[in-house]
Amino acid sequence: MIIVDTALAKREAQHNPIRVGMIGAGFQGSGIGLQIMTATPGMRLCAVANRNVDSAIGVYDQVGVQPTRCDTQGDLEAAIAAERPAVIEDAVALASAAGLDAIIEVTGSVEFAAHAVLAAIESGKHVIQMNAELDGTIGPILKVKADRAGVVYSFSDGDQPGVQMNLYRFVQGLGVTPVLCGNIKGLHDPYRNPATQESFARRWGQKPAMVASFADGTKISFEQAIVANGTGMQVARRGMLGPDFSGGDPSAPQVPIEETLSAFEAHLDPAGPGLVDYVVGARPGPGVFVLGAHAHPRQQHYLELYKLGKGPYYCFYTPYHLCHFEVPTSVARAVLFQDPVLTPAGGPRVGVIAVAKKALAEGEQIHEFGGFEVYGVTENMEVIRRDNLLPIGLALDCRLARAVDQDTPLTFDDVVIPEGRLVDRLYAEQEHEFAGQ
Repeated sequence: MIIVDTALAKREAQHNPIRVGMIGAGFQGSGIGLQIMTATPGMRLCAVANRNVDSAIGVYDQVGVQPTRCDTQGDLEAAIAAERPAVIEDAVALASAAGLDAIIEVTGSVEFAAHAVLAAIESGKHVIQMNAELDGTIGPILKVKADRAGVVYSFSDGDQPGVQMNLYRFVQGLGVTPVLCGNIKGLHDPYRNPATQESFARRWGQKPAMVASFADGTKISFEQAIVANGTGMQVARRGMLGPDFSGGDPSAPQVPIEETLSAFEAHLDPAGPGLVDYVVGARPGPGVFVLGAHAHPRQQHYLELYKLGKGPYYCFYTPYHLCHFEVPTSVARAVLFQDPVLTPAGGPRVGVIAVAKKALAEGEQIHEFGGFEVYGVTENMEVIRRDNLLPIGLALDCRLARAVDQDTPLTFDDVVIPEGRLVDRLYAEQEHEFAGQ
């Protein structure tokens, strides 16, 4: 991002780099670490926390660095002060450690990540994350706590929600009114599971359940929910419109994203809050798009001249999302400019509810996002509250209190929630904070 590169170069010249700790050392975490260490002057990856500490060591192995293994927060703080790269198993210790400017959270968990992010905020660190699951469940209350602590809480550049928000801001800056923020998918099948996605996951070094969460719609539901919460937009209906131009064949020729506008047009309202949605089988994938409106005839003339069509709606798109490559930019935006990429604008507008992927029996446990038991779909918060629907971010590790039919949305009454979880306390606090909104 222009301006960030100059500011980072200045920090490098002053020998005053941004000091970063990272929580999570999986597929994305490894890439983020590599990007910071090889391509980001003015920033240092001081420490990595991971429950499997060997994976944290592996982040540094990519560049031939042998980190210091730490067992306690005190050991970690000593290593940071001595400018020795360090690894630790305890994520809360890293999040609380002195000497760091910002934390990158990239675990994809909810309960585990909630403890770490809360500790980082309470210890005065900016938080940048790629964890849409956490943000889509309790992001608004974490933002409240970050504001009170005087730090930035932000989703990241590179992943599709951040790319959408950057495009949204660009479109808005043109004087065009964004009416829909959209995601482009190649496949949507709510019944995909870790078994069906195992070979694909193995090929790319990813976890089968995580890959299944992309295919079954859970991930895109979280991504569009946090865009809604950052913009004030809503969904047109439960699960979004999600027009599919692939005919159910992911290998079918894709249609240009501009040609999908007719599938959304009847639902667009320039005077309304706007919509978040997605499309399957369009190009450029896996990019993002924003539909905007402009009422001024002269500006419409210019937009037509610049090949955006006759209106009244205009399609803007970014043809790619580069995930870990762009995360250091997000850190710099937070630390140097107090500019969040994407953060909740207030109370939650859209949530992600759990729907039975199969017939669920009494006593059955819900294990993971993209698992065998449930998939996630978006729903507007007033409906979630009215119908007592269960957010999928709270559903993990719950047991069924009674049988539920396939494709039935779960309610709080359908499950037994484990006792003592931080995420439940924060969700309740969030509902109290934003009651009536």
